[in-house]
Amino acid sequence: MIVGSVREGRVGPAVTDWFLRTAAGGEDVEFDVIDVADVPLPLAMPGRGGAPDPGAAAALKEVSPRLAAADAFVVITPEYNHSFPAALKNLIDWHHAEWQAKPVGFVSYGGLGGGIRAVEQLRLVFAELHAVGMRDAVSLHWPWSHLTEDGTPNDTAVTEGAAKGMLGQLMWWGRALRSARAERPYAA
Repeated sequence: MIVGSVREGRVGPAVTDWFLRTAAGGEDVEFDVIDVADVPLPLAMPGRGGAPDPGAAAALKEVSPRLAAADAFVVITPEYNHSFPAALKNLIDWHHAEWQAKPVGFVSYGGLGGGIRAVEQLRLVFAELHAVGMRDAVSLHWPWSHLTEDGTPNDTAVTEGAAKGMLGQLMWWGRALRSARAERPYAA
């Protein structure tokens, strides 16, 4: 799971906690939460064939193996100005092979649209990286006024149903693509 916001006062961690509680108790799945706020990657990247600076190298040493080990991803993103946060895009752009031939599910939050515009743009980014975006997603509308203190949405029947549906798709694709990658490594 990738928490995509670094904004002060963000609700991303609360949404993540809710999603983890909702996903718990299902099938045998392990979650590793990567919070972009805890990954100090610079915006300046080395040129083609160049090496990252020592700070970036240390951050990559911590996060890249975790992304590579994942069979699937859940991206939790707010919508900022009809898009997703720059810090999330930065984490995505520092990696390439880690995303390939793996499924990506989305949990978004925002105002009236619930973050769906951010998800639509992320679908394009992940498609370019040869990842498989899940058709169904979870969107939370007005989370700052529609979440309880522990991050639980007020409309639990709708949101939990959406979460379970997306997780079902994600797990199916995760298993199928893991088997496919093991049988025949993916080369983009």
